[in-house]
Amino acid sequence: MPVMDYLERNARLYPEEVALVELNPEEKDTRRTSWKEYDLIEPTRFEPYRREITWRVFDEKANRFANMLISRGIKKGDKVAILMYNCLEWLPIYFGVLKSGAIAVPFNFRYDADEVLYCAELAEVDMIVFGPAFIGRIEAHAERLSRGRLLIYVGDSCPSFAESYHELVADCSSQVPEVEITDEDYGAIYFSSGTTGFPKAILHKHQSLTQAAEMEQKHHATGREDTFLCIPPLYHTGAKFHWMGSLVAGSKAVLLKGTKPKTILSAISKEHCTIVWLLVPWAQDILDALDRGDLALGDYAIDQWRLMHIGAQPVPPSLIKRWKEYFPHHAYDTNYGLSESTGPGCVHLGMENIHKVGAIGIPGYRWECKIVDEEGGIVKQGDVGELCVKGPGVMTCYYNNEEATAETIKDGWLYTGDMAIQDEDGFYFLVDRKKDVIVSGGENIYPVQIEDFLRRYDKIKDVAVIGMPDRRLGEKTAAVIEVKEGMTCTQAEIEEFCLELPRYKRPKEIIFEEIPRNATGKIEKPKLRKKYGADNLVAKETS
Repeated sequence: MPVMDYLERNARLYPEEVALVELNPEEKDTRRTSWKEYDLIEPTRFEPYRREITWRVFDEKANRFANMLISRGIKKGDKVAILMYNCLEWLPIYFGVLKSGAIAVPFNFRYDADEVLYCAELAEVDMIVFGPAFIGRIEAHAERLSRGRLLIYVGDSCPSFAESYHELVADCSSQVPEVEITDEDYGAIYFSSGTTGFPKAILHKHQSLTQAAEMEQKHHATGREDTFLCIPPLYHTGAKFHWMGSLVAGSKAVLLKGTKPKTILSAISKEHCTIVWLLVPWAQDILDALDRGDLALGDYAIDQWRLMHIGAQPVPPSLIKRWKEYFPHHAYDTNYGLSESTGPGCVHLGMENIHKVGAIGIPGYRWECKIVDEEGGIVKQGDVGELCVKGPGVMTCYYNNEEATAETIKDGWLYTGDMAIQDEDGFYFLVDRKKDVIVSGGENIYPVQIEDFLRRYDKIKDVAVIGMPDRRLGEKTAAVIEVKEGMTCTQAEIEEFCLELPRYKRPKEIIFEEIPRNATGKIEKPKLRKKYGADNLVAKETS
């Protein structure tokens, strides 16, 4: 059944129970002055506040938005982009899009103005819904973006080139719109950038959304008494579909703005959270704060906290060992997935398998896995090959990209681009990434973009960007730079030049040496990774 049915069920059975809480416990941070400085979570803090809505109000808001869309000519199969930070309006807007029969198209809030335009045109969106922080990026291409598209603004002081969300939905019906939607209808487009860094639009049917929601509830046994703490951005498939376990269970969730250890523990304590999904850096920060004595667990009511799980990047076994020393009663899980598989969970460790920490796990609920060689044949158990997954959450296609679709989906199997092995117990372990992508703090960083930028510097002859092991981020970007003959260059010069890049893309390490290339002229990144990268991380974790 379409995932919206769960929302309507909850509104009917638990109308006055709290569905969502938006929590901002932090004061305004005035140190960041540019949108390029954004962290994973919105950096501009306002006065502390707490907002909440019940399941009845959640459903009514979704219905009002859906009916507004229909009244403005949005029809089944049209596409509505969402460019907003996490807030209490985000999910009702998303579900309103689904209820109208349109396709929801979440935009990464890191996109600059050109990327917003590119993705809007790539996905052929018919409407863009955006928040206050994105006025400048929409305005930069407002003339092109408004051609054949509606621009809807969620906030106060609506800009002249857009229409006000609040005014548009005020008089719309709160009844369920009469649109027939099945599991086979298209439901969402998510974006994924491959090794080139250029986004591809990933089209999913409603079946995928429902699969992800039901799988999450099953994997973590989410029940009516649970409260899920959601910190990562909702445009990300991981955050949204982990939350959907709460949707299926009919239980409360908290959207937290802020990632400081004290902020996280305070939210868990005050909101009585039982399930928390963390990224490696946030878990590392909590442990470091506890080690330093900056936090005392006795100051917080956290006995109800039963599960900590991590996704989006490899998890060092040493981190979980330390975690269990502070939180011995916590269940733990890790989840593997990609946007093409409707987010995390196609492979998961399982709460009962903590003895296998280091593995990404076993096939998730309703999923199959295999490891293949270059010809597509299944490799021997214990041999390295490409991980492939198959199940009801596999994407339909890369929208308007038949060639990329054919390369990724073969006979119903999704070729992930990740290299893996399977041990004698059937658990899968990642050993390398076939695609040249760095995962730092849960975010994908595409080396080619940084390499192209650095090559603009007149002292650089050649450059290769790789991932290096980092205790907090999992990986950090390192730029290996070959300087032009007869010239000298310093780290300070490169760091100053890179200030034009968004902070998360700036290399954290600068290494000056000759770039190895093979006979065909390709950079031999495996050699660099062996010297500086993932091989070192594996060695440290297994020593």
